[in-house]
Amino acid sequence: LVQGGLHVDMRGTVSFVNDFDFKGVDRFYTIRPHRAREPRGWTGHQRDHKWFTCVQGSFLVAVVKPDIWDSIPTSNLPIERYVLSAAKPSVLSVPPGHATGMMALSDDAILMVFSSGKIQDARNDDFRFALHVWPIAE
Repeated sequence: LVQGGLHVDMRGTVSFVNDFDFKGVDRFYTIRPHRAREPRGWTGHQRDHKWFTCVQGSFLVAVVKPDIWDSIPTSNLPIERYVLSAAKPSVLSVPPGHATGMMALSDDAILMVFSSGKIQDARNDDFRFALHVWPIAE
């Protein structure tokens, strides 16, 4: 987790994560759920590196390392959970070989995702796992 910060003065707020260097980033997109607390995922990548930052509201991002990619993986694998918030800027790095599940914790939440994979190659490195395999929230 790369920590950032906020600078607030009479003109407004600047949110930053100055130690994130964008090396390896090929594209980015945003996720804006229709409502809070609705789980999304699990999506895994064996080649793509993903970086997540919350630009509005807050998100829970859960990360797991699947042991089986082409069928049903083990359900009791360790899960790391991170709360990302626009009020506390940070970038979560998820290397290849992991799957993520997430849910917005606020109705206005927007998550920005940076990816190392080109969009034309994405479908060859996109693994979907059923929501019930691992719990997103504890």
